[in-house]
Amino acid sequence: MGSLKNEFKNLFKYIPKDDNFFSLPENETPDNSNKLEDIDKYEKIKKIFPTLSVNLEYVKMKYNTLINSDIIIREFTINVRGKQYGAFLLYIDGMVDSKIMNDFILEPLMMRNKNNLFDGGQNKIVSEAVSKNITVRKIKKFNVDEYLLNCLMPQNSVEKVEEFKDAFSGVNSGNCALFVDTLPICFDIEVKGFKQRSVDTPNNEIIIKGPQEAFVENIRTNTSLIRRIVNNEDLVIESIDVGKVTKTKCAVCYIQNITNGDLVSEVKFRLNNLEIDSLLSSGELEQLITDSNELGIPEVLATERPDKATKYLLQGRVVVLINGSPYSLVMPVTLVDFMSSPEDTNLNYRFGNFLRTLRLISMFLTLLLPGLYVAVTSFHQEILPTELLYSILASRESVPFPVIFELLIMEISFELIREAGLRVPSPIGPTIGIVGALVLGQAAVSAGIVSPILIIIVAITGIASFAIPDFSFGFHLRYYRFLFIILGYISGFLGISLGLFVYISVLCNLQSFGVFFTSPFTPNTDTKSTSYFLKPIWKREYRSTFVAPKKEQAQARISMKWNEKE
Repeated sequence: MGSLKNEFKNLFKYIPKDDNFFSLPENETPDNSNKLEDIDKYEKIKKIFPTLSVNLEYVKMKYNTLINSDIIIREFTINVRGKQYGAFLLYIDGMVDSKIMNDFILEPLMMRNKNNLFDGGQNKIVSEAVSKNITVRKIKKFNVDEYLLNCLMPQNSVEKVEEFKDAFSGVNSGNCALFVDTLPICFDIEVKGFKQRSVDTPNNEIIIKGPQEAFVENIRTNTSLIRRIVNNEDLVIESIDVGKVTKTKCAVCYIQNITNGDLVSEVKFRLNNLEIDSLLSSGELEQLITDSNELGIPEVLATERPDKATKYLLQGRVVVLINGSPYSLVMPVTLVDFMSSPEDTNLNYRFGNFLRTLRLISMFLTLLLPGLYVAVTSFHQEILPTELLYSILASRESVPFPVIFELLIMEISFELIREAGLRVPSPIGPTIGIVGALVLGQAAVSAGIVSPILIIIVAITGIASFAIPDFSFGFHLRYYRFLFIILGYISGFLGISLGLFVYISVLCNLQSFGVFFTSPFTPNTDTKSTSYFLKPIWKREYRSTFVAPKKEQAQARISMKWNEKE
């Protein structure tokens, strides 16, 4: 038996080849030996050379200008106080504004004008003081790089850099780099002009009463949206590059006199210690900076709304923006945050609490309703009224499948319809929903595959899942709904109770950046400020103490001074 098994194993065993045989025409075979040696030599170079020809050769080597069609090197001559210097501009076509570069860089540097034709004997007066009819002047001798920076480049953002990596980082982000002969530096000049999406209304977090602006893919536009709302000099926005290849810019936002310093340090520590090649979205960063947990519960809140992100900033949280992503990440977060919407605080607190009650009911319906239906119909029929029990039995009389199989068919079908409605083109999306919900559901009931009462259960569960404000948390509830269905089918209410016990235990033990996920309920450390239900706005005097803000009080004890009684 063993020999026969070995024969079959050797017969179907795959043996990879040691050599791959392919050939190129002789006249097209490149000689890369010298090129590889040059690359190894250049990899050790960090500082910019004072010799323009060496810088030019190095730039051409790093950017592969012979094959890269969008890398532009513009060589020209600069006139500086009667002298001429060789120079070149490095930029990427399609990422710069050509008009800005022509009018404010090339023209002032190349054309003859009164600014660049001074004679060589003039110096710069730095300061002048007059005392007892005696004038004392501090003179600074002529310096080429200072003269270029302060006199010949009327551009608002110019920075001198000494290393190639800083120059290349600016060029890759849409700037241009100016290299000048005899100078061991280059000028990183901001001339960004690439196309980008304008600020639009939110697509996924829609509210009726409130701002209608959403983040976009450009990080500077997003930081300006936050600054425009906060309007305070204590707002700090620190930039951190993540990814060895992409060098994706991330902005860590916090209010200096409110946010706890240890929380800021923890966020920056996790961002600075990511050894990855690329970072393309906020969803990837969310997985990289959060602790793994058994339930897969999101520990970071993603929002596309600047007003929502700003609200958490003012509470003492940290917000991280990622260049190229229209979502910001808020940390730390609790269960209450995933069940809240900006609509709540824009409405009267009574109406906001009504909406929060509906969301709490929808959370339990999404997670437990199908499992409870299976448990009742399989084990606990005695708790139903007799008429309802007869109605359920009559509706299932012609169904040939057990209740678990019937329920899983409909739940998976509903998830397929939801996913198909998201992926198909927009004009067809509503059609998919109508066909799936009405036609297929009615056809399944008519064919006797499922019972009508089950269609109602699945529909209520699906509608309840749409009421969860956060997509990630709603997805989590939809995922674990199948686990409670299986537990209900195996052992009824006992299985669901055990599952809930484990679920709530893990939930209470979960932490988001040092804050317990179930705060302020367990542990009960926040007795001053927040709970799930809202207080009247004039009673929201304190910030959440579970994030340990530097300033606990958010408003005066009597905030409505106009209503203060004499």
